[in-house]
Amino acid sequence: MAYLNIWTILGVITIILLIKYGGKKSAVWGGFTLGVIISFLVAIFYLIKGSGFGWFIIGKGAAIGTIAGFLAELLGMVSDRHKKKKF
Repeated sequence: MAYLNIWTILGVITIILLIKYGGKKSAVWGGFTLGVIISFLVAIFYLIKGSGFGWFIIGKGAAIGTIAGFLAELLGMVSDRHKKKKF
């Protein structure tokens, strides 16, 4: 039986979101970029500390940033929809 951990699932979701929002300026790509930058700095810190450079840290940061960007994108969609409805 194949073993899937949570990071594999989040990685697949990240790739799907980046493809869906590909080429457009959106919160998804902004979250991805911010996640990569922050996790790269953390990986550099671990390298300086002596633990070695961790590519998995960058992948995890990218996944978390992309999903956070998608949640921000969803909040924007809900807000736009709420503005159009007049109560």
